[in-house]
Amino acid sequence: MKILFMCVANSARSQLAEGLARNLFPQAEIQSAGSLPGKLNPHAVKVMQEIGIDISEQYAKSVNGLSPKFTRGLDYVITLCAEEVCPVTIAGAKKLHWPLPDPASKDAISVDASLAKFREAREAISEKLATLKNELRL
Repeated sequence: MKILFMCVANSARSQLAEGLARNLFPQAEIQSAGSLPGKLNPHAVKVMQEIGIDISEQYAKSVNGLSPKFTRGLDYVITLCAEEVCPVTIAGAKKLHWPLPDPASKDAISVDASLAKFREAREAISEKLATLKNELRL
């Protein structure tokens, strides 16, 4: 199985999803990408470390830079955008849309508030992935 997670910057939500999915679906090929990639958010790394998953080696990637070998035969493209315009999805794959607020938004007034938003996103994605795994009977 091949799964691609997408959002705009590929810095927070899709990175969390990639790390969680790799842990939950170790037999699958999992990647994330964005339409305007930025840089892996350090808060994403921190909240994943809290649950024993290391995503520190992950990095923001452009959807246009994904290998054709990976994109051919994709099973799922899961977009995680909420308030912004999601990247165009790749044809042929089943498309799922899990709209989540961007935890990296500038609304947080403190580090603790920002980390709380990242934890909320992590938990929401984790629940959706558990549901998907159950639906796929894996």
